[in-house]
Amino acid sequence: MSADDRRKWNAKYARPDAAPAQPSRLLAELAPLLPTSGRALDVAGGAGRDALWLAQRGLDVCVADISQGGLEIAVKRAAECGVALETVLVDVECDPFPQGPWGLILSVHFLHRPLFAEFPKVLQPGGALVVIHPTQANLQRHEKPPKRFLLEDDELPSLVEGLEIVHYEEGWLAEGRHDAVLVARLSG
Repeated sequence: MSADDRRKWNAKYARPDAAPAQPSRLLAELAPLLPTSGRALDVAGGAGRDALWLAQRGLDVCVADISQGGLEIAVKRAAECGVALETVLVDVECDPFPQGPWGLILSVHFLHRPLFAEFPKVLQPGGALVVIHPTQANLQRHEKPPKRFLLEDDELPSLVEGLEIVHYEEGWLAEGRHDAVLVARLSG
């Protein structure tokens, strides 16, 4: 990402209505498959809506994001909820990836394909990767995000080489988007 991207996201988070507080419904539906203790990383987690939900479930959560504004909202919300969140200001597209081991890595609505090679390196044995991301079928109903930010239909399972897929679904699942939802584990 560029400095322009950082400015764009900081401007977005400066708007009072820009950061939903509730976790992704799709993530909440995965609760039985997710750990309730250990270290978790929310990649490009913005204002921390999903990270807060994970922390309330008992995980030690780090939110990694390019936007200082988003991270500040996450910290404020964590204090209001009485949970701790670690934050790291990082551009995961070009900076070193946050060091593990992580028991859970979460990526919701963020796609940078080279990271899929990094995830198994920083997951602890038995750790889970959760990815929720729209596919190109989403363009049938929505102009955004543009094609370059979307998964190809049925692409996601092919990106998690070295991990065991324990859950995968794709379709018009929530909030009117065509999403791919995956939970995969590192054996161990």
